[in-house]
Amino acid sequence: MMGIRENIEKVRHIIADSALKSGRKPEDITLVAVSKTVEEERIREAISCGISHLGENRVQEMMGKMENLPSDIRWNMIGRLQKNKVKFIINRIELVHSLCSVEVAKEIDRLSGKQGVVTDCLIQINIGHEDTKAGIEEHELERFMDEMTAFPGIRIRGLMAIAPNVEDPELTRPYFARMKELFDRTALNCQGSMDYLSMGMSHDYHVAIEEGANIVRVGSAIFGARVY
Repeated sequence: MMGIRENIEKVRHIIADSALKSGRKPEDITLVAVSKTVEEERIREAISCGISHLGENRVQEMMGKMENLPSDIRWNMIGRLQKNKVKFIINRIELVHSLCSVEVAKEIDRLSGKQGVVTDCLIQINIGHEDTKAGIEEHELERFMDEMTAFPGIRIRGLMAIAPNVEDPELTRPYFARMKELFDRTALNCQGSMDYLSMGMSHDYHVAIEEGANIVRVGSAIFGARVY
């Protein structure tokens, strides 16, 4: 088995190769290491290898790690965010990847306003129309974007999606291509800064990059299989 350093080197190599295939530079792609359930010692090893963005699914777990890991880490909330947990993340994280609720958006806006900050968010799209996944449907995106204009404490920076879990990564390509179409169309019609398309995980991030992702969320390919 390869160690974390070797895993990161392999992931970065694949990112670079996929970026070049899509006509971009490796540095155009942000690697978010998904540290859910990973011990702090192993996360520190990844940080020593140059990892600067960490992604967490659960606010409580993320808060505990924030207390003990370097203060310059850029934290990403990639899991479903509950309204009662919003207060813990305002002015403490780099990006919310999973915004898909007006109710949660209202709370982010309210608490961001109280602290005098703007919270960067991505809108999660349920691109596979799966009951088990969060996210709004494609046809809801325009309306959802319009609703977000009422919240000055939120800045929509792009879109996020999780492709269906299939054995062959190539089968995810149509979903990622569709997300890129949605992103391009939305960015064209948006008055703000649509910069980020977050899609692709350990199994399929190379395909996601080839189809236009500029943020990938990689966990097990870096840290190994999760321990629950």
